[in-house]
Amino acid sequence: MIYSFKGFTPVVHESSFVHPLAAVTGNVIIGKNCYIGPGAAIRGDWGQIILEDGVNVQENCTVHMFPGKSITLKESAHVGHGAIIHGANLGKNCLIGMNTVIMDDAEIGDESIVGAMAFIKAETKIPNRSLVVGNPAKVLKQVSDEMLAWKTKGTQLYQQLPKDCHESLKEVEPLREVPAKMKIQEGIYDTLRDFMKK
Repeated sequence: MIYSFKGFTPVVHESSFVHPLAAVTGNVIIGKNCYIGPGAAIRGDWGQIILEDGVNVQENCTVHMFPGKSITLKESAHVGHGAIIHGANLGKNCLIGMNTVIMDDAEIGDESIVGAMAFIKAETKIPNRSLVVGNPAKVLKQVSDEMLAWKTKGTQLYQQLPKDCHESLKEVEPLREVPAKMKIQEGIYDTLRDFMKK
């Protein structure tokens, strides 16, 4: 759902997809080919939130901030399931792992990878191409070219997803029995391993 708040109405590029069970509120700008999953809450009620082109905010994520702050999730930032971004800025082509919490005024450098369930304290500055893990989070090492290629390919799958959702996602009544020839998704999407070979 898209909600205006105190005269601010979200701006969502037509190529992006916001799931009907997500909530996007107020001063939010969503660029091209972005995916916002069900259960995500992007609350621009107290400040501006910008999602640049190709950003994905997956299921059950929260993006918010203290009053008077504005934040940017830069191009191709990838926010994994259940993560919380509270008043932090994300660099280009970074990966935020599932259930990570990033606190106010933190800065995640371009092309960094933050491991699942990490906790990044307020005002932490993560350099570009850092691999970050733990609670509290620490830089473990630099992101290799191989790791960055893997991350970039994974994000490209999410950048394809808005188009697929616009074309085929629809609300339906459930089937009551499993069809005799139940199909699986083979051939619809490559596995990530196959996708990496391209």
